[in-house]
Amino acid sequence: MTQLQAAPLKTLSFSGAAVRPRHATATCRCSAADRSYSITLLPGDGIGPEVVAVAKDVLSVAGAKEGVELRFREMLMGGAALDAVGVPLPDETLAAARASDAVLLGAIGGYRWDNNEKHLKPETGLLNIRAGLGVFANLRPATVLPQIDRIARVAFEVARKRGGKLCSVDKANVLEASMLWRKRVTAIASEFPDVELSHMYVDNASMQLVWNPKQFDTIVTNNSYGDILSDEASMITGSIGMLPSASVGESGPGLFEPIHGSAPDIAGQDKANPLATILSAAMLLKYGLGAENAAKRIETAVTETLDNGFRTGDIYSPGTTLVGCKRMGEEVLKALESQK
Repeated sequence: MTQLQAAPLKTLSFSGAAVRPRHATATCRCSAADRSYSITLLPGDGIGPEVVAVAKDVLSVAGAKEGVELRFREMLMGGAALDAVGVPLPDETLAAARASDAVLLGAIGGYRWDNNEKHLKPETGLLNIRAGLGVFANLRPATVLPQIDRIARVAFEVARKRGGKLCSVDKANVLEASMLWRKRVTAIASEFPDVELSHMYVDNASMQLVWNPKQFDTIVTNNSYGDILSDEASMITGSIGMLPSASVGESGPGLFEPIHGSAPDIAGQDKANPLATILSAAMLLKYGLGAENAAKRIETAVTETLDNGFRTGDIYSPGTTLVGCKRMGEEVLKALESQK
């Protein structure tokens, strides 16, 4: 019960060859008519600064092509903040994030801080900023049903905007919490007659995701199952470096980030795949700012770059062109700039 209430929405959205997990608990806080937004950048640790730098450039170009002004402010978080000021989430970073329209995060953590006390671990900063931005449901047992209902409604809204199919994943044949989950998702389905709802047990879903991923469009599940399924889905795309995510609440800025970690073993070597962060930037535009046309430009540019055969090491195969993080970003920018 508590786990379901505390868990953010997990959806996996399938479109062509790209698999994009989306984590969300509410809709866009902004209107694209505003046309001017402030974005807090949290490069973080490891490969975070590299991929965020690339994504920032892509955001700027995509926004400019649609007349959207983006103002960026870079702040410390995670291990970088620990080294600089002694805490993983400085007060000024949280204040800046709250005051912005959206937040783009790179990656948090690294071996150097593994032995720190819990409150001094980089990952604690990530938990705290999510809580500080209100992107997690509160742990209140009295409000379990409304929280499940809210998650389900967002999933139906996402499915409605996509292929009109929603699969709810649970373990309702064993767990009482999952029985409650299925009951509430089914009840909410009556509000969305244009969306086709199906249910699937998590063990079967994990098999079906590998065997026939095209059968899915949007998946909604609780946090525990979503963590497992989203990592599994990352392998369908070829690499965890391809998958973006978003965490949002009922109000305040959303937090957009790639699902990969900080990869300290390749940090600073120009080996990181920036596409997950670039696609997170696209989600920032679409779900955080309501700038869907600008988001579509980024998605199209990424597809074109991959179609042209450019690959970072994690997705490289014979016959394609091996490039680094910076070059991959440059190719996406080139594709963006060539758009009318």
